[in-house]
Amino acid sequence: MNVRIKICGIIHPDDAELAVAAGADLVGLNFVPGSPRCLDPKVAATIAECVAGRAELVGVFQNAEPEEIERVLRRVDLDRLQFHGEETEEEVEAVDLPVIKAIRGADVEAAEGYPGTMLLLDHPSGGGGRGEAWDWSEAAPLVESGFDLILAGGLNPENVSGAIAALGDLLPWGVDVASGVEGAEHRKDAEKIAKFVAAVRAAEAPPAEEEASK
Repeated sequence: MNVRIKICGIIHPDDAELAVAAGADLVGLNFVPGSPRCLDPKVAATIAECVAGRAELVGVFQNAEPEEIERVLRRVDLDRLQFHGEETEEEVEAVDLPVIKAIRGADVEAAEGYPGTMLLLDHPSGGGGRGEAWDWSEAAPLVESGFDLILAGGLNPENVSGAIAALGDLLPWGVDVASGVEGAEHRKDAEKIAKFVAAVRAAEAPPAEEEASK
């Protein structure tokens, strides 16, 4: 199984093109008011058109009213929604599209509150979207229990392989990065994205000696 790579916080069509060309599987578009990466729906629609059919488009919301989500969906052709707030299980299930629900750290009780939902594990206490690293090995029991997880929080080209290795023999469904592959003014950096993708692909491969024994 390949680990899916999500490049989040895309703010320009050129950055989306960089991400997809490098091998990203998902592109995250931020619609959280107050976030430095929050997009106007017109800009988001242009980005979505640029990479449509080549990567899964994920819209990121936080405690948004249904009307606000619907307003965005009328303009932007999203494949999946990501909820980064205090959304309830009922609110998650009310959405017609597939959902990623962000929770703080490897909180078993919180994870069990969203059965069947893809979970994004962010920093346990630093708050989501701040790019702060944490002990990703804490997620191992959830992966072993069968939860589909996306690791997030402070990932970058230098530490993502270690984060994946911290889970032992099992792989996460995906990894998520935003600030870890950025340059100035929240624009994505082509070299950092390429190094991040390469690090993930190297981490998911079997050890050389294991391959040689087959």
